[in-house]
Amino acid sequence: MDWTSLFQTVLPYLPAQYAGDLVSLLTFLIAAAALAMRFWKPPAAGSKLALLYKAVAELAQSKGWNTNAYQPDAKALMISADADRTAAAVRLGLDPASTHPKAGDPPKAA
Repeated sequence: MDWTSLFQTVLPYLPAQYAGDLVSLLTFLIAAAALAMRFWKPPAAGSKLALLYKAVAELAQSKGWNTNAYQPDAKALMISADADRTAAAVRLGLDPASTHPKAGDPPKAA
């Protein structure tokens, strides 16, 4: 969802008082979600909280470079940047695709 286009569409129809309140509320929610992501340990993949965790992560805009290394549906394999992730995963008996911090992405070649 592109928030900029949504704001440009909706805000002109709102009175200034409510528009300011809406922006303040959204800013607070995003900041609170980002703070929660900083201290919330990710739940197990099958947990009922996994969906809530993903929703809070989306609200906190925790994606891309800001994504937490530990996710409910992935195992992070913390190794040096120049190490071969596939070899390390095989040594540990893990599926290399499940060891990347961003679930679903293939491991990068060194």
